[in-house]
Amino acid sequence: MKKRKLGNSDLWVTELSLGCMSIGTEEKAAREIIETALDEGINYFDTADLYDFGENEKIVGTALKEVRDKVVIATKVGNRWKSDKSGWSWDPSKSYIKEAVKQSLKRLGTDYIDLYQLHGGTIEDPVDDVIEAFEELKAEGFIHYYGISSIRPNVIREFVKKSHLVSVMMQYSILDRRPEEEALPLLHEHGISVVTRGPLAKGLLSDKMLEKVSHKGYQDYSEQELLEVLPTLADRLASDRSFTEIALQYNLAHPAVASVIAGASSPEQVRINAKSIRSQPLTQQEVTIIKEISKAGRYKEHR
Repeated sequence: MKKRKLGNSDLWVTELSLGCMSIGTEEKAAREIIETALDEGINYFDTADLYDFGENEKIVGTALKEVRDKVVIATKVGNRWKSDKSGWSWDPSKSYIKEAVKQSLKRLGTDYIDLYQLHGGTIEDPVDDVIEAFEELKAEGFIHYYGISSIRPNVIREFVKKSHLVSVMMQYSILDRRPEEEALPLLHEHGISVVTRGPLAKGLLSDKMLEKVSHKGYQDYSEQELLEVLPTLADRLASDRSFTEIALQYNLAHPAVASVIAGASSPEQVRINAKSIRSQPLTQQEVTIIKEISKAGRYKEHR
């Protein structure tokens, strides 16, 4: 599987990464999904301390222990579970970040994290303290690089201006093209990679697209609009290939994107996604067709 450089780091990540949130807590089944990802050539695994009360990090760390020097492990910080596990609160303080990383390292069974990410954030956060925490963790060797997971334009601009982040994780798909107006060009200009999530838009951009349409719609699309747009896209683009291929290749078509994070709850899903990533890239004409049929979108909040 092809690899792309992650920002200005020395990390080369596969074009498809495994989003580990959906692998579950049954260790044997979860390990089978991770091992299938390794068999398919995936080297980038994304988890978070929030997932399954930290159990996800334990499973990921155990499964990758024997290949630790060959993989990129990314995890996240900022969401703090309440003591009774009834919910979580947001804590981007320097003291919490520096304490939480030690717990993640312990659960992952490793002495360093390749990519440590702020798991959200608002412009009201103490951004300078967050950056200071990440920079100190780098200097201390606990993390190699850091990034943020955010779709908020004002937060992204602040980190681009003040920090040495190497990546931003954000939702991006044919049905959510909001990053294209400002986020992707800004990050590409500064040599910061985008890691995309939600590329299949909750299954709406898979071959089961019409089965996934609900009365709630999706993003700026109403139910009726989805029932019109999705078949049109499929008719114009997917005559000789799966729509999963179209959807994943659309993300990779933007030069700012380094890797597409796709979750999987079965080995078969991993194999389907890997096959789609290895398929032919979209032509410029196909990208143009997608942009003509779908909505461009724009972030209206967090300006």
